[in-house]
Amino acid sequence: MPSFVWKGKSRSGQFQEGILLADTRDAAAATLRRQQIQITSLREKGREFPFLPKFPGRINQKRLAVFTRQFSVMLDAGLPLVQCLEIMGEQQDQVKFAEIINKVRTDVEGGMSLAEAMQKQPAAFDDLYVNMVAAGEAGGILDVILNRLAAYLEKVVKLKAQVKSAMIYPVTVITIAIGVVWIIMWKVIPVFAQLFAGLGGDLPFLTKLVVGASKIIGTYSPLIILALVITFFALRAYHKTYRGKRVLDGMLLKIPIMGELLRKIAVARFCRTLATLTSSGVPILDGLEITAKTAGNSIIHDAVMAVRKAVEEGKTLSGPLGQTKVFPKMVVQMIHVGEQTGALDQMLSKIADFYEDEVDTAVEGLMKLLEPLMIVFLGGIIGVIVTAMYLPMYTILGKIG
Repeated sequence: MPSFVWKGKSRSGQFQEGILLADTRDAAAATLRRQQIQITSLREKGREFPFLPKFPGRINQKRLAVFTRQFSVMLDAGLPLVQCLEIMGEQQDQVKFAEIINKVRTDVEGGMSLAEAMQKQPAAFDDLYVNMVAAGEAGGILDVILNRLAAYLEKVVKLKAQVKSAMIYPVTVITIAIGVVWIIMWKVIPVFAQLFAGLGGDLPFLTKLVVGASKIIGTYSPLIILALVITFFALRAYHKTYRGKRVLDGMLLKIPIMGELLRKIAVARFCRTLATLTSSGVPILDGLEITAKTAGNSIIHDAVMAVRKAVEEGKTLSGPLGQTKVFPKMVVQMIHVGEQTGALDQMLSKIADFYEDEVDTAVEGLMKLLEPLMIVFLGGIIGVIVTAMYLPMYTILGKIG
């Protein structure tokens, strides 16, 4: 629980100060008002600069998946709910997550349902998690629901890990290569430029181009770096706006190869999430809304919300889904079959399995394609620089001969 440093005047006008434990700043202020303290200063301890932003962050999904799996096993073994939470809180090695679990336990002991207690901790438990827990409590199958939820989170973590591991190698190689080329242009090329200037004569066009680029980098490096940083934060701010998010997310889906991979990831996530929710007893409208929030792309989010609106008006799921032009025809057709046979959740699970395998194949293919592309790209840059530096030397040697 955070501590708040306060200063104020008592009812008699006497100046007082102290430290108060409270969940939030508002709660601390309410406590002081009940004590008839006129507050003059109230800040969280350790935050002497109140204008600096506070970054609460979310609990890592891998950690949450492990927690959910252990929780389901304990409940299945017959341990009481409060005792499970107490054990999990004591075993948790991350202080923040342990505090969240203990707060949930305290609220449950106070008479709240588990879903209501978890809803108060959005840093760990999102809408999907809370709704599934609520469905499990309502149906008396909380251990079964937690088992499904753990399986879902494990698949999500696995999918993210595959994509991240695939991107680490090319991003690392490109970053190091850009750094090396930048240093060559900044420090090495000027030495050759001085040598050529001392020899005199007219330089070849390619050499002039490389030397000119080197001068620009050497003179304006701080400004170039500053411009790149400003551009990054400007794009980040633009992405937070409604229009900016849709423009940039739409561009991502149109990138050759990478856009198709992102679409497959979105389809796999949509089907897996909706299958998990519907099989757990969550109503289809609530399931679609939660699925839209977890889509990870605003274009997919808008498409799913449009489908939700159509379903709310009495239409089937597959018809509006096909009209969005976002989901592949095969997905729409299989969902239509699932609706006709009354096995929608099973069909969604099969689609998710298929597309997760497709993501594996696409990532492997992307890696095979990126390696030669990176070699050609980096080899071309280095080749241009080396050729530009050797051309004047060949000219000089020709004159000597």
